[in-house]
Amino acid sequence: MGLNVFFDVDYTILAVDGSLRPRTRETFERLVNDGHNLFIWSGVGLRKWEVKKHDLESFVTGIYQKPIQDFVAGLEEMKVPLWPDFVIDDYPEIVDVFGGILVSPYFFKSDSDDQMDRIYNIITEFAETGESGRVGYRAATATRPAGG
Repeated sequence: MGLNVFFDVDYTILAVDGSLRPRTRETFERLVNDGHNLFIWSGVGLRKWEVKKHDLESFVTGIYQKPIQDFVAGLEEMKVPLWPDFVIDDYPEIVDVFGGILVSPYFFKSDSDDQMDRIYNIITEFAETGESGRVGYRAATATRPAGG
């Protein structure tokens, strides 16, 4: 079963200068080919321009504004129509609520950054087993509402 995977933008897939984290496009392609739905969200609004600029449109199912507090109630407030099965973010609080991967912030362009390979491996393990023992994985503390 495919997961609804939500990727943050700033310092998760984009550096301060707007450069894309290495292997993001390849990782998105692999995840979509594995049957997952990818979403982009950001606490500073809709990031359609960045998705288009980095040619990620064909991999992304939806783009939303991310709640930055009271995350569960914020889904409705931000008009996010589905529950995130898995979140990738550099902000620990939202990862703790929905579960997913806390990534090292990507502040500056670095060709040696290997976070996307790690992200792919953790998502794959989680999709198969419902958990992961790998560094960075955090289990959800919130419970999906019935029908959510």
